[in-house]
Amino acid sequence: MAAPGKVLAQPPRIKVLEALGSIADGRVKLIDADRASVESSMGERAYTVYVNTEKGVAFSDDNGTKFRGYVGYPIIAVLMLKGVLPFDERLAKALAGIPWKELNERYKRYAIVEELVKREAEKRGVLPKELDSFVKQVIDRLSQIQLRYTPAPET
Repeated sequence: MAAPGKVLAQPPRIKVLEALGSIADGRVKLIDADRASVESSMGERAYTVYVNTEKGVAFSDDNGTKFRGYVGYPIIAVLMLKGVLPFDERLAKALAGIPWKELNERYKRYAIVEELVKREAEKRGVLPKELDSFVKQVIDRLSQIQLRYTPAPET
């Protein structure tokens, strides 16, 4: 489990794509300036997200953030909607409806899932190099933001 105050690590590349897909699917609901709810790709969970870049803190109860200590896709999606991270609606639409959890559980390797997702996006008119370029932009911007894990949303 992520330790309170620990700086969250950079996410796996695929989490940027997953964040785009979650926005395209309408699964990200901003509650206020710092809080959001993000529904999982299969609809069985709703993640609680708190992000305050001024304070440099973030919380999400998704597995990547809470148990692996990296910036999970729900936090990335919220930062995109808040304008902190880049967002591209065309790329997001090409990633709509992807069953992320199902793919991740079936293939157990993000590299394999990323290739499958890129092939699907290409069928929808988005080239893999466009996704790669966008992921790099987001990761570069995210590397400039230091977020510390907070154990629960602050009040």
